[in-house]
Amino acid sequence: MQAMIFAAGLGTRLKPLTDSIPKALVEVGGQTLLQRTIERLKACGVNSMVINVHHFAPAIVEYLRDNNNFGVEIEVSDETCYLLDTGGGLKKAANLFKTSANVLIHNVDIISNVDLKTFYNHQGQCDALLLVSQRQTKRYLLFNDDMRLVGWTNVETGEVRSPYPNLNPQNCKKLAFAGIHSFSPKLFARMDNYPDKFGIIDFYLDQCAQHDIRGYEQHNLQLLDVGKLNTLERLPKPKDGETSISDTGILQHLNTL
Repeated sequence: MQAMIFAAGLGTRLKPLTDSIPKALVEVGGQTLLQRTIERLKACGVNSMVINVHHFAPAIVEYLRDNNNFGVEIEVSDETCYLLDTGGGLKKAANLFKTSANVLIHNVDIISNVDLKTFYNHQGQCDALLLVSQRQTKRYLLFNDDMRLVGWTNVETGEVRSPYPNLNPQNCKKLAFAGIHSFSPKLFARMDNYPDKFGIIDFYLDQCAQHDIRGYEQHNLQLLDVGKLNTLERLPKPKDGETSISDTGILQHLNTL
């Protein structure tokens, strides 16, 4: 299995913490977000990873070196000069992946109980598989009854984006993207005409009429987006004698609040 960790973000919502360190190195429960994500990917069978970097890039490179890449093969995709967004970051890293296996993509600031191996294997012959949930938001991906992506909507403004003319969001399943997806390398060729910087969701919406892009829901999914200071303040810290708290322990703690 191969994977990519999106770790190049500016971490604006975590200021002032990210005025001196990258978001990926913010600690949660005694471990950095980057270590948590690497360890989760390792546990599901990933042995080769790409990590993109931009904000305080040298700090992440040094951190990986000091920790011997946590025992896995890691390539760094350097976006120091120009932050490329999620689609552009994936496109830039294309030559670092094998073409024989799908790429499991994980945002560095997501903590969840998703079974990553089951999710990855569920992709099968689909071109891309997106982890989605029923959390409330303003922006939803739209799926048909077969969980095939057909569009996007902002329920506050009424805006709809879809390659299908006259798509009615009321006839679709509205689900929120959860920051984890699996991508077939054959889609890289479809990125050739895209600019250096673009969002991966924009790409999926452009391609969903011609390619099989689907959503995946896990029963009883628990997911935490560690992107805001008020979220960090609610999270537990290791007790005396503990070095860190597991993802499961963090999610269970939040359920008791």
